[in-house]
Amino acid sequence: MEQKIRRDRNLGDNLKLLRQQHHISQEKLCAELQRRGCDIGRSTYAKYENGELNIRASILMELKKIYVCSYDDFFAGLDQGND
Repeated sequence: MEQKIRRDRNLGDNLKLLRQQHHISQEKLCAELQRRGCDIGRSTYAKYENGELNIRASILMELKKIYVCSYDDFFAGLDQGND
């Protein structure tokens, strides 16, 4: 049975932008997340950035600590055009 992905708001572009602003590769970021107790591989993280998979809250919590940013940075621009 084929499973269809339900389209939702995509954090992927913001995740990628934050990662690039911190000059870190997906592999190094995943290694740091694993060191912090998050069981995540690079291919899974790539799916987050591509909008193919919804990111878990525990990953967002650790990314917030790594990037020293606010949760607003992850959701920037997602509510535009939806008044």
